[in-house]
Amino acid sequence: MAEKQNLMAKSRLIDELSVKNRLIEFFTKWEVILVIIFTLMFLFFTSRTPYFLDRFNLMNATFQFSEKAIMALPMIFIIMCGDIDISIASIIALCAYVVGNAAQAGASIPSLLFLSLLVGTLAGLFNGLMITGLNMPAIAVTLATQSIFRGISIGLLGDQARTSFPEGFGIFGQEFIPNAIIPFEFVLYLALMLLFAFVLHKTTYGRRLYAIGNSAEAARFSGVNVKLTRVINFTVTGFFCGLTAMLLASRILSVRSNIATGWDLEIITLVVLGGVAITGGKGTVFGVFIGSLLVGYLKFGMGLLKFSGTLMTIVIGSLLITAVLLPRLLDLYKANRKLRLQSQR
Repeated sequence: MAEKQNLMAKSRLIDELSVKNRLIEFFTKWEVILVIIFTLMFLFFTSRTPYFLDRFNLMNATFQFSEKAIMALPMIFIIMCGDIDISIASIIALCAYVVGNAAQAGASIPSLLFLSLLVGTLAGLFNGLMITGLNMPAIAVTLATQSIFRGISIGLLGDQARTSFPEGFGIFGQEFIPNAIIPFEFVLYLALMLLFAFVLHKTTYGRRLYAIGNSAEAARFSGVNVKLTRVINFTVTGFFCGLTAMLLASRILSVRSNIATGWDLEIITLVVLGGVAITGGKGTVFGVFIGSLLVGYLKFGMGLLKFSGTLMTIVIGSLLITAVLLPRLLDLYKANRKLRLQSQR
């Protein structure tokens, strides 16, 4: 009888430990921590200003970050493989220059979209071929092309602006979904986010990205065409630079050579804050989605409270440091805890 009671007590203890372990595992996931931070942020700004939790204001705020959030999606694939692209803002500027010049020459909206996507795709392909063909670091190549692509738009456009666009061009970047207060850009972002989540988490291509990020050499020996995959990543990113240039030009109805300046690091911030390891091989689309919303609405809330631009930069920078350090600390905690549990058995 005593043995039976001891067995029941041990079984109950194991069950309690199992539940505790699952809870610890769940609440130490970076995506869950982001959701908690996002919720606390919402509660804070809601208590500080009545204008934050307004449906129209919340939807209108998405205009300020939807384009960057869209660009963060293909950047996930690049960083997942251990690469980086700091030329995306310059590619956007180059595409926007082409759109502005073609529009001034009388091109139709479909022609503008085609030209923007074509130029962006070719620029991204050029990056990918240079990196893989010459076996050069991605940061070195994209640092060079950043200057080249931006230099072309500055050299050809100077300090002039292109403001002549076809009628209805603003529908992409300024309009809402009919009979709703949801911006077209934000709906497009949500659709693309689901598409990228499916590709990354449910397809063979997504598994290849994780494999390359963890060990490119091991992935190569497993039969993965690492070079082709990396070229595809940069080409897709260029394509979305073309799409983003179209959306941005449509929203502001003006093209200058300094358009999208500084977006490179802001977009990389969204990806890293979302939990994608800067060294590759780890991360989720959902984490980047929450990270994008967090940064976007954090800036919106701080703007309502009239925080200075300097303070906003400090807050975002602090979040980025947290995003880099905390997952590492959590991994160390989990590893040490696992060792302690094994030693107790």
